[in-house]
Amino acid sequence: MLRVFTYVEIPMQLHKTNLARAELQPGVRTLGQRERTLLLLADGSRSAQDFHKLFDGDGEKIALRLLSEGFLERQGMPVLAPVPQATDQFEGKRSLATARMFLFDLCERMFVRRNPEMAAYFRVELRNAKDAKTMLASSRQMLEHIEREAGHERADAISQRLAMLLPSDAYEDAHAPG
Repeated sequence: MLRVFTYVEIPMQLHKTNLARAELQPGVRTLGQRERTLLLLADGSRSAQDFHKLFDGDGEKIALRLLSEGFLERQGMPVLAPVPQATDQFEGKRSLATARMFLFDLCERMFVRRNPEMAAYFRVELRNAKDAKTMLASSRQMLEHIEREAGHERADAISQRLAMLLPSDAYEDAHAPG
């Protein structure tokens, strides 16, 4: 099998700016406690992704917001690392049916041997997923479980593949007021 690699940038570390240092001075409080805590933790040894698990999963979002607002900055040299890329580019028609079949296949390959109860649960969820909203909710649950079991790289690769299969308007349909 031919292996194709792309290069991704390994994130640079976050450092406090002068604006952050001023915010952390006694008597100055323009930010909330979570933001101030994150500023204290930004010591140059962590990237925004390293904060992901903080604050019930909102840490990375908060770090990125602080970065955009000028409280944090990225420093260091970006490093490029090779990451395998799928060579099987999908050229077929995008549809919910195609995405559903992919998810059923994924369920069989990932869960049947290791966790038959989980496989049965996802089969029922996928059978009941008749629209974009329920299909995406089921796929999110499956991807979260895959991430816990196989790591975020595997879950990301599957998520990218799923995005190639779903109709381009599936995300809008899923978030439309209903």
